[in-house]
Amino acid sequence: MRTISVNEVKEAVKEMCMEASFFLPEDVRASLESMRQEEPWPLAKETLKRILDNADIAENQQVPMCQDTGMTVIFATIGQEVHFEGGSFEEAIQEGVRQGYKEGYLRKSVVKDPLFHRENTQDNTPAIIHYNIVPGEICHILLTEKGFGSENMSRTAMLKPSDGVQGVVDFVIETVQIAGSNPCPPIVVGVGIGGTLEKACLLAKKALMRPLGQKHEKKEYAGLEKELLEKINALGIGPQGFGGKTTALDVFIEIFPTHIAGLPVAVNINCHATRHKERNL
Repeated sequence: MRTISVNEVKEAVKEMCMEASFFLPEDVRASLESMRQEEPWPLAKETLKRILDNADIAENQQVPMCQDTGMTVIFATIGQEVHFEGGSFEEAIQEGVRQGYKEGYLRKSVVKDPLFHRENTQDNTPAIIHYNIVPGEICHILLTEKGFGSENMSRTAMLKPSDGVQGVVDFVIETVQIAGSNPCPPIVVGVGIGGTLEKACLLAKKALMRPLGQKHEKKEYAGLEKELLEKINALGIGPQGFGGKTTALDVFIEIFPTHIAGLPVAVNINCHATRHKERNL
């Protein structure tokens, strides 16, 4: 049995909230630099430079890369042999978010009631927490700050099995076309296939956490990721919607077994920053 103080959880979440907002992931920076060198459109090339300049300012001054500092989503993988002491694990996460958004001067964007009483909670809580309980003593926290310029452009569909691969391709491409400039391209596209309605959506969001360039372990899906990326970048939407060949940095697919009568598909879009951090405690 391993014991972890909830104060350690709180401190880790607080730090991750700020770091995710201030620091562009290195894989994203490298991809943007590479795309800028390859981009033939002058305006697109200049736009990519401005995006990188913005990231430099955010890192050097430790201020948010974007005014929308998102809604916090946590993927917590907890071993069955872990015991948390000093309070509630979930409350520690919420307090970490509360303190991180306060100390980092991050915008508070969460409202208490989604429909009738949209009053701001003033601390960006509650965070959304997904749990995965596994054997052993691991405590891994993956945190993402999901901005809604991109979240609002995400879609899900219950396709028929007969729609097959082409149906999935058509739905993904249509989703990106509808999104246009709204999610602040270049984007990262997460695709969840299988499970049930809600499982496909969860798969799509989790897919966004994969490092750029890391392809699916199954050959067929790796090939589909490549095909989708090429077709998306052929749309000509370009950086910030100004035109060019850099509309997406990568496409990631995650899959899960499903019912014989269904083909659930979800597309979760992220802006280029893909703000996320992870820690092993």
